[in-house]
Amino acid sequence: MKIKAQIMDETAVRRAIIRISHQIVEKNKGAENLVLVGILRRGEPIAREIKENILKIEGVDVPCGSIDIGFYRDDLETAADNPTVMQTKLPFSVDDRDVVLVDDVIYTGRTARAAIEAVFSGGRPRSIQLAELIDRGHRELPIRPDYAGKNIPSSKSEQIEVRLPEYDGETGVYLLGRE
Repeated sequence: MKIKAQIMDETAVRRAIIRISHQIVEKNKGAENLVLVGILRRGEPIAREIKENILKIEGVDVPCGSIDIGFYRDDLETAADNPTVMQTKLPFSVDDRDVVLVDDVIYTGRTARAAIEAVFSGGRPRSIQLAELIDRGHRELPIRPDYAGKNIPSSKSEQIEVRLPEYDGETGVYLLGRE
């Protein structure tokens, strides 16, 4: 796959995450009952950035953790023989909390479904909300984000790649396609 276009630069990504942070606080009438859960890999640093933004906006230090959805995937039997499973870090209870799942891109909805199942395995939250930096459409399940930084219509033959400094050394969103 080759880069067809840069969709968002570092400034645009930062603005989108700030906007999502404000929307989360507004919808939840504050941040007192919130917990943030980043879906590994790229959802985790986005969740941490939302946490920092909420601290600046509300003065509330929202608990922030991460989950690996590897064992909750619906294609486990067709996945690799030895799937890589990362460590889930939820140093707090999700019981009766408003959980905001955070990820980089929503596509079919299957990752979000697996993440919801992973959260339920840790307790019974009051609500689960979904925050995505990019919504590219093509849903296969009736799942949509509560918060989306940007909607990017794309064809199924294209890919959206979110680059973050922790993994890629830069920040940006790119549209990839075949040559």
